[in-house]
Amino acid sequence: MTETPAMPTCPVATRLYEAGGVVAEGFGAAEISRLLGEHPEAVLWFDLLDPDEADLRAVAAEFRLHPLAVEDAVHDHQRPKLDRYPGHLFMNVYDVHVTTDGPVPETDKTEISAFITDRALITVRKSASDVSRFVERWDADAELAKHGGVAFLVYGLLDVVVDGQFAAARILDEAMDRTEDTMLEEGGAPRSVRMYGFGLRRAIAALRRPVAPMADLIAEVLRLENALVDERLAPYYRDVDDHARRATETIDSARERINGLLEADLNEQSNALNDVTRKLAAWAAVIAVPTALTGFFGQNVPYWGYERFSGFLASLVLVVLSAGGLYVYLKRRGWL
Repeated sequence: MTETPAMPTCPVATRLYEAGGVVAEGFGAAEISRLLGEHPEAVLWFDLLDPDEADLRAVAAEFRLHPLAVEDAVHDHQRPKLDRYPGHLFMNVYDVHVTTDGPVPETDKTEISAFITDRALITVRKSASDVSRFVERWDADAELAKHGGVAFLVYGLLDVVVDGQFAAARILDEAMDRTEDTMLEEGGAPRSVRMYGFGLRRAIAALRRPVAPMADLIAEVLRLENALVDERLAPYYRDVDDHARRATETIDSARERINGLLEADLNEQSNALNDVTRKLAAWAAVIAVPTALTGFFGQNVPYWGYERFSGFLASLVLVVLSAGGLYVYLKRRGWL
């Protein structure tokens, strides 16, 4: 491995694993070559937070990374994927988090690019996120780490990412359970609930984009020609693959449910509108018959206060009170 004078200056986290244990951590990027040389059986985790092009060029020179992979790591919003290059793999995944306690559900995504070499896992985070979950996952199974090497680090990364995606899918599904009864109330759901339903549908669509490709990505990692996963780690990767497929199934089921709920709510609103229209039409018919008869026979008779100003005031007050009472009634019913 060739030393380079300029190494990344952006925030980094570093760890060196050997025989399942951590032999060094928190060291500077300039010490990587020396430590890998002193520990020929060790593997490296090297994390960079939002590096610029100069930082990534230094990493590429140090680890002989392909320029196209470096270009993908620089630019945001890459799709989840696994690309093979001479000497290393390039992986792009999304760590997701969902909140459902606001006016509408919100989905937060952290894009993580990873270079996978024989002796190093280099992660590039496009935005700030909590990496302690990855460290805790690696530390939780030191026995497996003894023989896993870089494949074990990749497994821990994928396990945390996929578990987070599955948890997010379940949170949205549970939020839908809480919303379902309200949305199916007679006369249609209130506007706030309906807007929450639209927010659920938008959050589900946003979550599906990073989650749906994960099963294919993990299947690609498991392929023998990649020579990354051995028989000891293969069952653990298949477990992650199962979680990824369950997350996708949960999201697809939730998408069908929310579309059905919104359609049912629309039908209920249409039924309520038809009932209102039928009632108004019936009352209009009742009023129209005597109005037509009295109009046809010209039954305009003197009323109390006829040809007097007091009679005009009485009729004006009666019109205002009648119209105002009808307005209040219709407003309370939600028709205005």
